[in-house]
Amino acid sequence: MLFLYSIMIAIIDYEAGNLASVERVVKKFGFDCKITQDSKEVLRADRVIFPGVGAAGKAMAELKRLGLDDALKEAFYIGKPILGICLGTQIILEESEEDNTKCLGLIKGVVKLFPSPLIAQDSQRLKVPHMGWNGVIFIKKHPIIEGVNPNSEFYFVHSYYPVPASEEYILGKTEYGIEFVSAIAYKNLVAFQFHLEKSGEPGLKIFRNFCQWSYRNAK
Repeated sequence: MLFLYSIMIAIIDYEAGNLASVERVVKKFGFDCKITQDSKEVLRADRVIFPGVGAAGKAMAELKRLGLDDALKEAFYIGKPILGICLGTQIILEESEEDNTKCLGLIKGVVKLFPSPLIAQDSQRLKVPHMGWNGVIFIKKHPIIEGVNPNSEFYFVHSYYPVPASEEYILGKTEYGIEFVSAIAYKNLVAFQFHLEKSGEPGLKIFRNFCQWSYRNAK
């Protein structure tokens, strides 16, 4: 395939990601990408995708073992566009209740377990993990969600959710027994608690927007 854009996107492999699906989506749109555990490749890339499935404690241990924790921090501080997905959204905060894990701390805040029992507005008891399709209320404009229908639903699989310390980090919220933050945007960092790669056309639109997004030009 001829790639339409002369950029390289690093997809971080820390033994906690749905990597093949993410790679297929990126290549579908004609962007070059590489699944990597090499911190130098992460820093050479034009953009970074930080996916994740699994537990916070093990994920952070792998990131530290591979030196990818420092690479992600440096990529963030130098302004490289970063996309977090699912667990990759939680680990960007300071600490997670899952395994009492110290996380990357790219933004201030914590990750919490859904309360038990978790009760819907109609008094129905909800299952945890939260699994399936749900809406997102985007509370501000951002290039990463441009063209996404506000009535779209996205695919979630999670028991923990991010709690950013400031409203300035919040891009979107979702209702599941409680209202929780499901989309984060801060400077060159965007992150989504739902699985973009499993969310049909709305998820694909966000992927494409990210691949084309230049944070420096967007400021």
